[in-house]
Amino acid sequence: MQILLFQSSNLLLLIICFFISINIQFCLCGEDPQYANCRKAINCGGIKDIGYPFWGVNRASYCGQLGFEVQCLDNVPVINMVNTSFRILEMNPKNPRTVKVARQDYWNKICPQRTLVNTSINVSLFNYASGLANLTFYYGCNTSTPSTNSQVCTINGSDVSVAFHQTGDEHPVANYTCKTEVLVPVFKTAALALENNQTSIEDAVDEGFELGLQIDNDQCNYCEGSGGTCGYNNTTTTHGGFVCFCKDQPYAITCAVKSDIQRKGTIAFWTGVGITIGVICIIFISRKRKFFLKRYFKTEHRYELDIEKVIKNYGSFTPKRYTYSDVKKLTNSFKDKIGKGGYGTVYKGTLPDGHLVAVKVLNEPKGNGEDFINEVASISRTSHVNIVKLSGFCYERHKRALIYEFMPNGSLDKFIHKQGSSNTNFPRLEWKMLFEISVGVARGLEYLHRGCNTRILHFDIKPQNILLDKDFCPKISDFGLAKLCKTEESIVSMLGARGTAGYMAPEVFSRNFGGISPKSDVYSYGMLVLEMVGARKNLDYGGSHTSELFPHNVYKDLELEKDEIILEGISEGEKEVARKLILISLWCIQTIPSDRPSMSKVVEMLEGPLQSLQIAPKPFLFSSPISGADSSQPSVRS
Repeated sequence: MQILLFQSSNLLLLIICFFISINIQFCLCGEDPQYANCRKAINCGGIKDIGYPFWGVNRASYCGQLGFEVQCLDNVPVINMVNTSFRILEMNPKNPRTVKVARQDYWNKICPQRTLVNTSINVSLFNYASGLANLTFYYGCNTSTPSTNSQVCTINGSDVSVAFHQTGDEHPVANYTCKTEVLVPVFKTAALALENNQTSIEDAVDEGFELGLQIDNDQCNYCEGSGGTCGYNNTTTTHGGFVCFCKDQPYAITCAVKSDIQRKGTIAFWTGVGITIGVICIIFISRKRKFFLKRYFKTEHRYELDIEKVIKNYGSFTPKRYTYSDVKKLTNSFKDKIGKGGYGTVYKGTLPDGHLVAVKVLNEPKGNGEDFINEVASISRTSHVNIVKLSGFCYERHKRALIYEFMPNGSLDKFIHKQGSSNTNFPRLEWKMLFEISVGVARGLEYLHRGCNTRILHFDIKPQNILLDKDFCPKISDFGLAKLCKTEESIVSMLGARGTAGYMAPEVFSRNFGGISPKSDVYSYGMLVLEMVGARKNLDYGGSHTSELFPHNVYKDLELEKDEIILEGISEGEKEVARKLILISLWCIQTIPSDRPSMSKVVEMLEGPLQSLQIAPKPFLFSSPISGADSSQPSVRS
């Protein structure tokens, strides 16, 4: 009886606060100023509908994100990226959000009056859309070319020859030495029209190219669907994040729905008065049982209230929360099991809108739940093509679940271990696909280390945590061991070890090797790539390839310029891919963290030529063994 009395008083206090807030809102006549400002799109030179995440001109900085400022220069909307100006030609504000841009320095001309630079975008904010091709401009060739696609430019007061061709086509200019080559993306349709002499080079370039926006797309859709407009809090690092500006006030994700209550304002007001009187009576009676209620609060409710506080602190980063009853409906009462491990069981599910999801139902959890909320918050802060998307979560005391986007091809380990090569369901991946997966994982880690508002260290990179979509695009998953830190921090303070044996960097289990930093993820990435390379050749040294013996033999093979271990029996193109992966991974697994490259450098090495890579010094320590059988061992949590 006393417990029910306490719970009732809390419920009624919440209700009275709700009604009081409604009546206060009835007195407000105007719109929230931030809502009013961010509803306006940027209009410049006839280009309209430039909205979130862009800001500038008539939109305040809180209407968009850093890196998306637009300037209206000579009646042209312009955005700057990587020291290059792009004019905005068109924006699609609907899902998926895209923007069409063109090089400002190449507008109506192929003779820019500034430094000649390749087209480069901020990959943490944008990605290239499909249907594009590259045009290559050659400047200052050593002699005139026989091409009809050539002319003379005056750049910085000097006459310079220029020729162009579509990247990948045979072209006479390739036989000449030129001072500068500049790549400019165009639509494939424009490149084809240019090839057939149906358009000019200037018109092909001026059609521009399309970029996809990688920022808060789902959150913004939820916000706009509830009648709000999207914005961002850039004022502080502590509370910065996505904001949904609504008519009455800002909210975390979506606007509150109040229309029915507003139409019945008078009834709500007097109902609130009556409830207030009832609450006062109940509180007066309950104080006689204060000692019991206080004890009950400490022993029974402290656990839940603390976690609610943790969830609230993450604010807009927290995704949709489902009840356990909702989870049962999504999975058809857990009918279709698609995976099981030490962490729990994964079921296939379907959202109300028809999208397939993977529902990870955790085993009987231990601890106070902060590790679980940590994983929820870590993934929610990310938005990248190589990071798994978290659609929602369930937290009801000891019933916890994570709801991810569905990955039809499962995890990488099913495709790279020896036993998978003979399984028709998991065919062996070709070298080209292994290379693309390696690049995708590297870009995902680079984004976690540099592209997020808050730096995220994963600490558990291994094949089981790399998921593959229908096109085998890799996505990093399982952020249960992840740690959030400020972007300016180079060394992370952490008690104990966390990670999986065989992929764990030396400094994680012994501080004698150096401080824990993003370089710890670099080590795990290097071991992952080495395992992919070794599994592709079904290498076996004395029963199993280990993280100690395998790198040693690979290093020796490369040092002696032999082809016995990895490169034997494959084509020249495959040899180049394999050698590049091996050289880069050996740099990543250097024992001392400072000797390893950053993930940004790793991406640069992967995209650069093989000839620029040197053999790394031989690491003097390798961690514990990895094999197809034991690499699935559970992660160690500090």
